[in-house]
Amino acid sequence: HMTVNASTRLDAARNHTATHLVHAALRDLLGPHVKQYGSLVGPNRLRFDFAHFRPLSSRDIDDIESTVNEEIRKNETVRTQVMSIQEAVANGALAFFGDKYGEQVRVVTVESFSKELCGGTHCRQTGDIGLFRIVSEGGVAAGVRRIEAQTGSGAYILMKKLEADVRELSDLLKAGQSELVAKTRKLMTQLKDKERELEELKLKMASGAAVASTARTVAGVAVHVQRTDGLDGNGMRALADQLRDKMKSGVIALGAATGGDKVSLLVVVTKDLIGSIKAGELIKAMATEVGGTGGGRPEMAQAGGKDPAKLDAALEKVFSLVETTLQR
Repeated sequence: HMTVNASTRLDAARNHTATHLVHAALRDLLGPHVKQYGSLVGPNRLRFDFAHFRPLSSRDIDDIESTVNEEIRKNETVRTQVMSIQEAVANGALAFFGDKYGEQVRVVTVESFSKELCGGTHCRQTGDIGLFRIVSEGGVAAGVRRIEAQTGSGAYILMKKLEADVRELSDLLKAGQSELVAKTRKLMTQLKDKERELEELKLKMASGAAVASTARTVAGVAVHVQRTDGLDGNGMRALADQLRDKMKSGVIALGAATGGDKVSLLVVVTKDLIGSIKAGELIKAMATEVGGTGGGRPEMAQAGGKDPAKLDAALEKVFSLVETTLQR
């Protein structure tokens, strides 16, 4: 003896009827090339896969959601009829999946909006769905998109959760809900400005330290070595450019512990020296000290490593490498 849970059955019916409305809305909005590739209908959510050649825009998603909710508000009757497959197709019923149908089929119709062959559980009226909200839209395969959505109480709970998030953001940003987007954009711009100022400050500090330090002369070549912890790759390159302009002729080797167990190395050789000293050769030998690899052009090369404890040794090695290279 089996008992059907009426509440679970109604929730599943809401989601099932909603998939038919979604399908019709997609075809109206995007075109008749939209075809159902699969669906999942449960009491808590629905999933609808369909043929389409591009991601849906935010406007597309809004339009689909609005169209489905408009059909829900109309409270149209959901009619089911059993007829021959020939009659169903002649009346415009959609049939997909490559399913095999018998001579008699069941057609589910929402007046003037949707008509499909279907044997599943449905609402009696579209108004029974209550509310429809799209949760996500994305690609699952080439030419196949997927919409996930909720209906009824699930959609209402989702809406209330979003409202609570908006209220919390409003409190955090000390802005009215209608001002949240503008306030967030302003804060993002300010953050980018501060990040740029911080990088400039780090560069100035590193440059100042470079002026205070002295470059050794190895076989008549100026060799400048410096740790630049705190600078990212762009900052290291910018500092190397500054040093190269000041030195006019020489070799520059910079190294930074970039957090965790990561190391960044950069070597620059001025153009007048690349005939005898190659940045790529120097960086490869330095990288072995810190358990990494690297390479690049004769005038500039970069490497990464994973042993910050040996960074100083890698930088110190540059002096002997330059000397050995010049003695060849």
